[in-house]
Amino acid sequence: MEEEAPRQCAMGRGGGCASGALRLEGLAVGELQDVALTVAAGEVLCLSGVSGSGKSRLLRAVADLDPHEGEAWLGATARASLAGHEWRRRVRLVPAESRWWAERVGDHFPSAEVAGLAALGFESATLDWPVERLSSGERQRLALLRAVTPAPAALLLDEPTANLDAETARRVEDWLCARIREAGWPTIWVAHDIAQIARVADRHLRLEAGRLTEAGDPAWA
Repeated sequence: MEEEAPRQCAMGRGGGCASGALRLEGLAVGELQDVALTVAAGEVLCLSGVSGSGKSRLLRAVADLDPHEGEAWLGATARASLAGHEWRRRVRLVPAESRWWAERVGDHFPSAEVAGLAALGFESATLDWPVERLSSGERQRLALLRAVTPAPAALLLDEPTANLDAETARRVEDWLCARIREAGWPTIWVAHDIAQIARVADRHLRLEAGRLTEAGDPAWA
């Protein structure tokens, strides 16, 4: 039998240069209790569920932004062993609505040389734009680029293409998946679009009534 072509983000486990798997042990936040979950290096775990089910809150707990119980690990490093800002530098959260604290786009990046601008449809001159000039879709794409510059060790993505048209969303998917494969980042990706989940996910979990349940093969979920 001919082997099925791999999905966009599928890759051999343990590849890339990330620090290892992202592991949750007994994590509890809100109605969600006792989460035990491992996301392998280079794996994209898509998380879906109805609005208000706690998806964003779970990501914020993993990023150590909201009070929670339990522990998270990145490889052999426990979250509790690091200061909050250092954990978030390694485990990078991209919220649904990004925050901007300076007037100029380039002031949000660590250097004047930013790789990936062209891949996301921008020119180098974009770094000189005032943030107020950006559309919601431009802010979303630049927030993603900001999150991976410099490279983290894991990604938490809260609907990273929600404000984008279909063509641009596919472009961003391609770019993100290539970066995830290359770097080996364990990634939790909140999504509602089943077609997108089928394209990018190695696994798909649904959050319902305070429980995470397997949604099966993402190509058929």
